[in-house]
Amino acid sequence: MRRRSLLGAAVGLAAPALAQPAYPNRPIRMIVPLPPGGATDIWARLVAEPMAALLGQPVVIENRAGAGGMIGAEAAKNAPPDGYTILFHIASFVQTPVVLRRWPYRPEDFAPIGKFGTTPLPFCVRADIPATTLKEFVAYARGKQLPYGTYAPGSSGHAFAQALSDLEGLDMVPVHYRGEAPMLQDVLGGRIACAFHSMTASGEQIRAGRIRPLATLGRAGIPSLPAVPTFVSLGYPEYFGNAGFIGLWAPVRTPAEIQAVLVEAFRQTMAKPEVLRRMAETDTIAQYLGPAEFKADIEAYLRFWQGLVDRLGLTAEG
Repeated sequence: MRRRSLLGAAVGLAAPALAQPAYPNRPIRMIVPLPPGGATDIWARLVAEPMAALLGQPVVIENRAGAGGMIGAEAAKNAPPDGYTILFHIASFVQTPVVLRRWPYRPEDFAPIGKFGTTPLPFCVRADIPATTLKEFVAYARGKQLPYGTYAPGSSGHAFAQALSDLEGLDMVPVHYRGEAPMLQDVLGGRIACAFHSMTASGEQIRAGRIRPLATLGRAGIPSLPAVPTFVSLGYPEYFGNAGFIGLWAPVRTPAEIQAVLVEAFRQTMAKPEVLRRMAETDTIAQYLGPAEFKADIEAYLRFWQGLVDRLGLTAEG
């Protein structure tokens, strides 16, 4: 669709208004607050290409990693609210500030553009660890102070690995990374025993047998690996069935008419068969929501996460 027709569809402008300079008229920066090569980066690039075609301008990925995603999110908050900086993020958007007890931004500093979806997060061990089930792993890990990797402090991978350690009386030690890609390299290199991974970034290594999935978060399981049980099915607490979110935001003061253009471009992107096919290939579950529904989803997840962190007494150290 041409940019001019997208603008008219999204904003409902009358024909005379279309003669004015249209948004966008220069490239858009999409901040991804985690490093290249991880799942968030892969998803952002999947979205950026079709959005660029719809908007008629490049959508340029800028990886701004650090502080569990907070550096990139803060940069997006402080960017001019003109529609030329947007944020693509995962549930660490609210998770990390809650765990670190530090908010360089608040959720209300952003206008939700739309929810992308969610993904199962399997708990995996190195291939050389002698455990093919979670029960076997617990027996193996007891008393060893095994290091576990997290793709960001305060993330799902951090909280649920610590919950597993606490529930089973283990003494596992968190090692925090600036994203999944460097964490995966240390797992494969033998420096980290186990971690929660995404199928998007680590699925190839999982299917090749280089890391072994023992159980997964969420309730639906992993579509391409139905034999991997969920934690809930193994009798772990119900909160192991919760899934995070992936989505797109703009600074909250971005003009409503520009937000509407972005919302429409993202909505159309999420309806494209090629996007949905590529998501399915990486076990990413499409769950498109518009701005109002996504805002409610974030608020509900934030309440859940605050309760879980309080229950676990979770800090960046463990």
